Amino acid sequence: MDHRIYDLEGIDIQWCPGCGDFQIMEALKKALAGLDLPPEKVVLFSGIGQAAKLPHFMKGHFFNGLHGRSISNATGMKVANREMTVIAIGGDGDMYGEGGNHFIHTIRRNPDITNLVHNNMVYGLTKGQASPTSPVGFKTPVQVDGVFSEPFNPVAVAVALGASFVARAFSGNVEQTTGVIKRAISHRGYALVDIFQPCVSFNKVNTFSWFKKNTFDLPADHDPFDRKAAMERALEGPPYPVGVIFESTGRDTFEDSMGCYFSDDTPLFRREYRPERIKDLLVSLQ
Repeated sequence: MDHRIYDLEGIDIQWCPGCGDFQIMEALKKALAGLDLPPEKVVLFSGIGQAAKLPHFMKGHFFNGLHGRSISNATGMKVANREMTVIAIGGDGDMYGEGGNHFIHTIRRNPDITNLVHNNMVYGLTKGQASPTSPVGFKTPVQVDGVFSEPFNPVAVAVALGASFVARAFSGNVEQTTGVIKRAISHRGYALVDIFQPCVSFNKVNTFSWFKKNTFDLPADHDPFDRKAAMERALEGPPYPVGVIFESTGRDTFEDSMGCYFSDDTPLFRREYRPERIKDLLVSLQ
């Protein structure tokens, strides 16, 4: 399938020239096309921010909600119709700041969704204040003396909480990012892909060249199914390892464990309410 099937004609893409979001969108389109997923089978969720605009710029169903709430909305979609491929997209502020609580508890629930986070270590939409992943010493118009808090490490948190798929990518390597996203979407369960991308307008420290110098491919002998080794990798950096850091299989998803599908896979939105099904539900929860 040609990835241009996701292109929208005549759309004014409202990102700065040189923004890493362009490469992430290209990688996502290529990943979906490589998996033969047509636009009508994909639902994109986002909140607020430059990264959250991505669903506006490509074909497919999308829901644009409140700041930091996209993964909870995405979870609801997957419960309602798990025939759909569900992807939640946002920036480091959207997902790890405003959405931090949702991030933590979505990992615990393990819905079968993919979570793509555009991590540029700054708030790009609201004019450049520090984000949860900004490094110590990073100066902004708000943090005039520099950030003093240790940056949030989403990859280490995800591994510690037992996320069933954890990866990191760099938007400057579209081919690798495409492969990581494909693997994340194919994974059954919650999949985090933290993607480094430069903000050319408000982050003059963590630039394209900085990310290029401060990332390296995970070695071929890295075992993503070894959680202890994954945590050691998650705590590295800079320079930071990129690739699939952790993966586990065989765990029930949120939509499996809540018993809402009873004995078949009929989506909830197509079900008729019948009181006798309550008995089936109670039995499934015992």
